[in-house]
Amino acid sequence: MLIRRHVLQLAAALAAPAAVQPALAQSLGAGSAWPTRPVWMIVPFAAGGSTDVSARLLAPGMQQVLGQPVVIENRAGAGGTLGSDAVAKAEADGSTFLMGTISTHVLAVGLYRDRLPYDPQKDFVAVAPAVLVPICITVHPSLGVRTLAEFIALLRAHPGRYAYGTGGAGGSAHIAAVSFLNTIGAEATHVPYRGSAPMLNDLIAGQVVAGFDTPALIAPHHRSGVLRCLAIATDQHSTLMPEVPTAAEAGLPGYKAYSWFGVFAPAGTPPAIVDRMNAAVRAALADPATQQRLNEMEMPPIDQGSPAEFAAFLQRELDLWVPVVRASGATAD
Repeated sequence: MLIRRHVLQLAAALAAPAAVQPALAQSLGAGSAWPTRPVWMIVPFAAGGSTDVSARLLAPGMQQVLGQPVVIENRAGAGGTLGSDAVAKAEADGSTFLMGTISTHVLAVGLYRDRLPYDPQKDFVAVAPAVLVPICITVHPSLGVRTLAEFIALLRAHPGRYAYGTGGAGGSAHIAAVSFLNTIGAEATHVPYRGSAPMLNDLIAGQVVAGFDTPALIAPHHRSGVLRCLAIATDQHSTLMPEVPTAAEAGLPGYKAYSWFGVFAPAGTPPAIVDRMNAAVRAALADPATQQRLNEMEMPPIDQGSPAEFAAFLQRELDLWVPVVRASGATAD
């Protein structure tokens, strides 16, 4: 019930449109000396995944505000923690930012426990949220199941026989899968990949028979019949696959799984730079063409306002999901 209430509150916040920060001009003035050179945005996952795509969609709009190129660099590995740690240890001079996620800044706390090389709150400044991303449960047609109920029955009947893929150990899809298996009381083998794109390739090839990832990644292959999406793990239907039921409609009420992406800077980054980057992200999200593209990819923009509001949002997510991860028994395998 806690997760359901949290998701409903988040959905309500997303449904309320917000104008671009009224103090945009003031923020720009405060940080007008920055940037004087290209800004690097580290994406801690492989190219082609939803985190990478969202960063590349936002980069042109951010560049218009900042007046300098925004260079996207992929540093994948360890569920996003390698690239995140690199940003945590980078110079706090406004040269380097991170497109962080629920995986790198929330789930990793529960998965790595004392082994996480950075503190998501102490080692970073929350700059601006970007997008929300639902997760869908998908199977290869060779599995022979057409509904979520049939998939659940198959997993229960054959503990440990089947393998599922995700975009990385400790990611939101991994936790979504672990939570799903715990909810239904079944076992399956996790095959982590270095990003969503290589996972999708093996899922299409039947090397793994199930996958947990975003509707945007799965939808074209679901429509062609190459893959079969069984359920969307939020309260809302997918606009890309409207015929696919929600998990509740498919017989699994209370099961929720989603991700979100947002921009972070190394701790100690000057407030004027943080404010200007916040304004740049929000301006990019407010662009109608960018909004349309994000919505087409089922990644609706989040507008939680100021860096302080984003930091408060992060705290709520930590309070919600870290206990869930630890109770699940999942580890960063």
